[in-house]
Amino acid sequence: MSSMTARVKLRFTGIALALALFWTPAVASVANGDWDRFVSDYVEATFKAQPYFAVQAGRHEFDGRMPDWSKSGIETEIARLRQARSAAAAFAAATLSSAQQFERDYLVATMDNSLFWLAKAGFPFRNPAWYVNQLDPEVYLSREYAPLAQRLPGYLGYAKAIPGIAANIRANLRTPLPKSYVEYGIAAFGGFAEFYRNDVPKVFAGIANPPLQKELAAANAAAADAMGELKDWFVSQRAAANDDFVLGPDLYAAMVRDTERVDMTIAQLEAAGRADLERNTAALKKACTELAPGSSLRECVGRVQDRKPARGPVAEARVQLVSLRKFIDEKGIVSVPGTDIALVQESPPYNRQNSAYITIAGPFETGVASVYNISPPDPAWTPEEQAAYIDGEAELLNTSVHEVWPGHFLQFVHSNRSKSVVGRLWVGYAFAEGWAHYTEELMWEMGLGNGNPENHIAQLLDALWRNVRLLSSIGLHTQGMTTDTSEKMFQEFAFSDAGNARQQARRGTYDPAYLNYTLGKLMIRKLRDDWVARQMAGKPGADPKSFWRAFHDQFLSWGGPPIPLARRAMLGDEDQGPLL
Repeated sequence: MSSMTARVKLRFTGIALALALFWTPAVASVANGDWDRFVSDYVEATFKAQPYFAVQAGRHEFDGRMPDWSKSGIETEIARLRQARSAAAAFAAATLSSAQQFERDYLVATMDNSLFWLAKAGFPFRNPAWYVNQLDPEVYLSREYAPLAQRLPGYLGYAKAIPGIAANIRANLRTPLPKSYVEYGIAAFGGFAEFYRNDVPKVFAGIANPPLQKELAAANAAAADAMGELKDWFVSQRAAANDDFVLGPDLYAAMVRDTERVDMTIAQLEAAGRADLERNTAALKKACTELAPGSSLRECVGRVQDRKPARGPVAEARVQLVSLRKFIDEKGIVSVPGTDIALVQESPPYNRQNSAYITIAGPFETGVASVYNISPPDPAWTPEEQAAYIDGEAELLNTSVHEVWPGHFLQFVHSNRSKSVVGRLWVGYAFAEGWAHYTEELMWEMGLGNGNPENHIAQLLDALWRNVRLLSSIGLHTQGMTTDTSEKMFQEFAFSDAGNARQQARRGTYDPAYLNYTLGKLMIRKLRDDWVARQMAGKPGADPKSFWRAFHDQFLSWGGPPIPLARRAMLGDEDQGPLL
């Protein structure tokens, strides 16, 4: 197997490894001053080190190959990134065009992002979510980049690698683990086991090739057994589990700086989040006065949440996408390049940590549909919790805005067409989630719902939810907040049901960067206001909204860099304005 070849190569250590890292095409291109060649070499080296990333990007010659997640493999990847970062930084600005300077800073930022999670936070050795987030096999199962029979060999390579990956996960994770990590591992890896055993065979059932079907059955059984054993191992960790998930103030500040280029104090971040929560709460009170005068906020919110989509969430979302696309065109909100579409389906059982999310076709693929996934409630919950988990119709509309039009899906339609391969391949957390969250309020401001307060309330509820994520992330990792307190905050300030509140509080322990929804949105709003103000100079009486489409198109053209880099590119190096 190709993964075995990778492991053999990674056995070289000490001087041999140092020489192998030094004598690379990327380093040679530094000496030659050839930035474009450096980028090309780095991308190819990254694909070889992270072949599943290449597959998801649409480079299907890597199908069936998986990365080496052994301890030595992770250490080698850290060394590769550090060497590449030094090489990229060695390119002097004077030798680069302005576009290349931006690309260099963007690329170095992606390296710093990876190095933070790998080396500083050490997530491969403490957080099961690091693995789960990179193991979704949907690319082989539902992404129609080739006929199903041609995708099966790729899936077989993936499935055959799972027992080794499961063994590496178990060997790498240091125990005892935090309680929330243990429960996450049980749900996620147990979900994978069920999916391999029960759902994957149905996907490939129509392939009339007995030898391949036999091979598939064996690979699935081994993968399911390995994940089942890993789940059982997590169950065995319950007795010793603790609450030691905290990053601490220093590492938390480094996270925001290294991964998003945001150099702000934790107190400043918290103040911005609280101010936005207060702004949204005040708007909610006003909207509820219009919708349900005399009712409490919780009664008003309940009225919106209780009006469930009559068609069911999946069928309703399909109808919503048609109307949202039409609204974007009629209002001229943002350009929509190409004819890409997003399908809607129920999310698979191994990936239901969020109520809805989208999987995007890779930048090297054409004519391949992305998929908007909507999660059913956990059958282990009480009937009341399950009913509450399903979004109301107005809430689902806001989610469809976030995930598809003009949120994630449209943003990736743009990034997949970026002039820079860096912009096509690496889209940051705050850029992606900030944009999707920003579009929720944008669509309301542009008239979605025709002023119906129910639509506004749904938009505000999601905003409050993201506000509490920011405050919970900071509280959990820098202020001694417990998950119980976080759960209560989601219920009190964001009006979340018990199931969502519990899920989101736990997520904050293993996904501390989920503050990026609000952080990204606030940075985009501030950038928009500052950019539009410059366009309006000398144009008294101009409508600021008339400049929004041009702003959106230019902002999305960068791909997905840290937003401070986009700000500098759009406002100039002389801009010294605050990020928020």
